Amino acid sequence: METAVSSTQMLVGLGIGIVLLLFLAMKTRVHIFVALIISSITTGLIGGLAFKDVISSITGGFGSTLGSTGIIIGLGVMMGAVLEKSGAAEQMAFSIIKLVGKGREEWALAITGYIVAIPVFADSGLVILTPLAKSLSRMTGKSVVGLGLALATGLQLTHVFVPPTPGPLAVAGILDIDLGLMILAGVGMTLPTLIMSTLYSIWLGKRLYIVPNEDGTDYIRGDFKEEYIRSIENVENVYKEKNLPGAALSFSPIVVPLILILLKTVTEFVKYSGAGKELISTVGHPIMALIIGLLLAIYGLGKRYSKDELFAAIEDGVKSTGMIMLITGAGGALGYVVRDAGIGDALGEAVLHSGIPGILVPFVIAALMRISLGSATVALITAATLTAPLVTQMGLNPVLVAMSTCAGAVSFSYFNDSGFWVFNGLYGLKEVKDQFMAKTMVSFIGAGSCLALVLVLSLFF
Repeated sequence: METAVSSTQMLVGLGIGIVLLLFLAMKTRVHIFVALIISSITTGLIGGLAFKDVISSITGGFGSTLGSTGIIIGLGVMMGAVLEKSGAAEQMAFSIIKLVGKGREEWALAITGYIVAIPVFADSGLVILTPLAKSLSRMTGKSVVGLGLALATGLQLTHVFVPPTPGPLAVAGILDIDLGLMILAGVGMTLPTLIMSTLYSIWLGKRLYIVPNEDGTDYIRGDFKEEYIRSIENVENVYKEKNLPGAALSFSPIVVPLILILLKTVTEFVKYSGAGKELISTVGHPIMALIIGLLLAIYGLGKRYSKDELFAAIEDGVKSTGMIMLITGAGGALGYVVRDAGIGDALGEAVLHSGIPGILVPFVIAALMRISLGSATVALITAATLTAPLVTQMGLNPVLVAMSTCAGAVSFSYFNDSGFWVFNGLYGLKEVKDQFMAKTMVSFIGAGSCLALVLVLSLFF
């Protein structure tokens, strides 16, 4: 009876901590970072820890989490800043348009967003590439909404599923998943979703037919007619006029680190022990791989700028990461409190006896956090933290738990999501119905299709 009371007290502590977190973040002026720390303290104290032990868990969890992710986040953001400054992101878009072919601009933008969001934050990527979407709309006669939504969905999927973006990077660290394996799983999970979301974007572009006016300052809405669509004849001239860096150079800071990380993962998986193993293990470590990518960006893409201009661009990019690192560390602090108080084990027991499939738990928690707070990163970290004990407790596959977490976090893009408003503002969507049909519906497609894949795979792994 004493154990049951103790377990009940632990779960009550966790419940009160989460409710307090949501209340502070949604109804007060307290920042989410502070709210996470207060929630951690409350959860630990009610869960049975002494105050000094709660503080020890918080500081230990904060340091441990940032120790594994902070450097990688910093390097990735610095690389993204150079890609933005140099025009490499635009070059990637034009290169993909040429590769995919005329008449397939939505697919080209979706792939561009999918690649660009690996080192560049999704909202930033949308702002950077929206002028390209508007230009393509004017040249092709296609709806800017369909083009922009395809771009946005590509950006969002890798932002939530593929490291070294901070959210999935933190999930991999919390669940102790090899980074290369997390990248492979994230890509494998999201490619089918990217296809479905892009098809939806093409369909919506014909129902929300909106094109920029001549000077690009506003939008004109009308009824779609097939004769409005025309082929681009001057793509090559358009991007040559911009004096952008070469395609190979533009892609290399992203592609080279990914290849190195994945190469290390493959050699470890097949237990390769031949020549060059030590070198592969060294350059394939995420920190070393991203340093190599950053150096390629600085000395390749950044050579046209002075040292001061380059440093200014990097510093501007890094400014946005300070709060992300604090939130990531605070999420880790909550995780350590949950672990040290024994709440994780109590939660595992409760789920075991509830009849809820364990693989659904991270999805539900992440979706609820996304609905409540609007932040995919916070949703990812919180859900992974709370469900990490279930991996051993219920014998779940950690990679599928990570994918379930990411599926929940990609859902419900609506009024409290900054990306929702960035998209609506950039693409002139003012009616709530139109806003829902665009960013919100495509997030439902992403969450639903990824969860379906997770459930199917859970039958085999």
